[in-house]
Amino acid sequence: MTGVVCGLAIMDLRSSNSNEKSISEIVVKEPTIGATEKISLEERDRISEQIRERLGTFTVGEIENDNNTDYILSKAIEMSLEKGLEILRQAAIYHTDDLNFPEQAMAHIQNLIGNAESEVEAVLIDSFSPYPEVRAVCDPYDDETIPVETIRSYFLGVVWVVIGCFVNSFFSWRQPSLHLQSTAIQLLLYPCGRAMQLLPDWGFTVRGKRISINPGPWTNKEQMFCTLMVNVAAGSSNFMNYVVSQKLPVYYDQPWVTVGYIMIVNLSSTIIGFGWAGILRRWVIYPTKSMWPTILPTLTLNRALLVPETQTRVNGWSMSKYKFFFVCFGGMFLYFFLPGYVFTAMSDFNWITWIAPKNLVLAMVASWVSVPLVIPVFATLNNYIGMLFGGVAVIALYWTNYRWGGYLPINSNQLWTNHGTQFNVSKVLTDGLLDEEKYQSYSPPYMSSGNLVYLGGFFMMYTMSFTYILLTEYKVIREAFVGFYLGIKNRKASTYERYNDPMSRMMIKYKEVPDWWFLVIFVISFVLFIIGITHYPTHTPVSSIIVTMLTSFAMLIPIAIIYSVTGFNLRMNNLSSVISGYMLPGNGNANLLCRLIGINTDTQADSFVSDLKLAHYAKIPPRAAFRGQILGTIIQCFLTVGIIIFQMNTIPGFCTATQVDKFTCAGTTTIYADSVLFGVIGPQRLFSKLYPPLKYSFLIGFLVVPPFWYLRKLFPKQLRYVHPVLLCNGAASWGSSYSLVYFTPGVYASLGFMWYIRRRYFAWWSKYNYILTSAFSTGVALCGVVIYFAFQYKAVNLKWWGNTISHAGVDGARKGAILAIPSHGFGLEPGNY
Repeated sequence: MTGVVCGLAIMDLRSSNSNEKSISEIVVKEPTIGATEKISLEERDRISEQIRERLGTFTVGEIENDNNTDYILSKAIEMSLEKGLEILRQAAIYHTDDLNFPEQAMAHIQNLIGNAESEVEAVLIDSFSPYPEVRAVCDPYDDETIPVETIRSYFLGVVWVVIGCFVNSFFSWRQPSLHLQSTAIQLLLYPCGRAMQLLPDWGFTVRGKRISINPGPWTNKEQMFCTLMVNVAAGSSNFMNYVVSQKLPVYYDQPWVTVGYIMIVNLSSTIIGFGWAGILRRWVIYPTKSMWPTILPTLTLNRALLVPETQTRVNGWSMSKYKFFFVCFGGMFLYFFLPGYVFTAMSDFNWITWIAPKNLVLAMVASWVSVPLVIPVFATLNNYIGMLFGGVAVIALYWTNYRWGGYLPINSNQLWTNHGTQFNVSKVLTDGLLDEEKYQSYSPPYMSSGNLVYLGGFFMMYTMSFTYILLTEYKVIREAFVGFYLGIKNRKASTYERYNDPMSRMMIKYKEVPDWWFLVIFVISFVLFIIGITHYPTHTPVSSIIVTMLTSFAMLIPIAIIYSVTGFNLRMNNLSSVISGYMLPGNGNANLLCRLIGINTDTQADSFVSDLKLAHYAKIPPRAAFRGQILGTIIQCFLTVGIIIFQMNTIPGFCTATQVDKFTCAGTTTIYADSVLFGVIGPQRLFSKLYPPLKYSFLIGFLVVPPFWYLRKLFPKQLRYVHPVLLCNGAASWGSSYSLVYFTPGVYASLGFMWYIRRRYFAWWSKYNYILTSAFSTGVALCGVVIYFAFQYKAVNLKWWGNTISHAGVDGARKGAILAIPSHGFGLEPGNY
């Protein structure tokens, strides 16, 4: 009932909200309004009907006015035939290889160019967006007078950074973890913002501008500003996984890891990603192709809560998006009690293994783990098909006992000895470095067949993504480098001047963040990081950090471009580990820190830059977004240090497989295992003695792309939606507890909503799809928090068949293997490790 009561309360709060200006107040400054007198009423209705069809704002016979339609109509009437044709020609060239650009729209554009009927398609591209997904969550105009950086927005932003950071950081170590996403935070932010309207209008004047603690109704831009702060700061920083693997006895057990070390390296390694994000803007924020599908639900929920909605009727549905959100949110909140607590077998649903819980082979084939309505369907299918091929490879390697995988669990991220026990790295170290004598008398680290496919897939993906983007997006990359050079050369020039898309034209009126601001942040954070790793006994040379960082930056551009287009983050986790392993063999600490700086170059930068795109869509002033992100990140860095120190010192058995509250630290275990493979043991041994074929994965990834690129030129229609990097990413999804059972339901949802409903009921999809995914994710997140604190935290467990069957037998134990381990062990001969 909590979700329903909360929803009703917020709906009541919203009833009096009205801060947005009408369309006439915003566009009256535009010269196009008077143009409506130039055409007949019949022509005006014809164009309006075409616009509504493209925007998905009506079904046949159910036409209603709305602000966006009126705005686009005025632009369409003003546009000349010659300008419209030129816009379409440029769009046809720019979006030729754009997988998110609707194929039907491209065919329509080609037809319009030939028939010279171009006004609607051209004006949508020139004044709004070519993507229906973006048009569904944005406005084609902006009102710069709406308050953004207010005292109350900063106050609530800081409060929810603290709350979100605590919840997400504290429970990130748990399996399954609990995470408050931006949609859930927005829902909780909204009544707080409305409550701020009750404050008195007290304020002061600075440079002729009055600043009040209550400037009026809580606005959508204030809420989005708070959301930007929370997005970048309401989680555990990447460094925490590394410091835990350095500190705890179950991993490296190094007592010199102190609060001072954790603080300085955490702060510097996090902020360095922000410095990279600013440099990355020209590749993945300003270009129209960089759609960033993963951020669209956040924009949708913001509009549903705070932007007045025109009443429309689509495909027989007239329910407002606001009401639709709370109905779906309340339903999912209540429903999730079933798979989340009452009947957990519904969540795992490894129903095939219920037939014979002790059947090892059946458990391996149909194993369990623990709804994408956002990721484009082509990306979901490429990833899933890649996982199918990866699954076939895993089974083939396992049943042929390739490199001794048949003696181990088929799909595990653990490392094992030659007697099938968990590999203990402390048995081969002296003073933190590899001891050859200890290593030869102990055992090499062996990995599962799933983990072998995982590593091979990632190694292929590194060279494949770099080559693929270089061939397909070389014009964008070249233009961005030129723009960056000119921006440094002329610091007063605006970057937006080099882009002619409607979003950039709207943002040019705001002061931009200069490139040198980001460069200063990068330099300061880099210096702090070097101080941290040299002052403490990490055995990490500065040169290794510089080489790792430069290599990671070379990969940052292609993976960010792919992420911005497809919604898949390719996670360049192991590249820096391999490079560091070659430079510093036998050094696990150096490997961890090189991996940290490498992955933060990529992951942290992607996180920051996706929120900058969110600000771009929401028309948040760039300098406001900059200040909010920096403040939130600094607060997060201090909070996460306190949280992890508390957990390591007070939680019994923290990061062990038997921890009673499930704080098992699955991600840390994977990082630790990789640092042992590539740092302590080293890639020389890994690629020459243990798993020689892995080294060829890099070459294969490089060689595959040019022929595919050429074939795609020859057969553009047949190969349009085949994405080799995503196929490889799917194959690399193995190597942990993930399996096809985990991903298959998402494919059904993607086909249903992102393909069938989008094609057959576009108006409904345009209005409700992103609201639905926001409601479901928010309901699951908040219900998960309630279940944990109300039941699981106090060990109130329901023990019955529905909560035990999925864990029964060998599938729950996850320790089975098809081959019995010989008494003398398996693998390489002793002395030849």
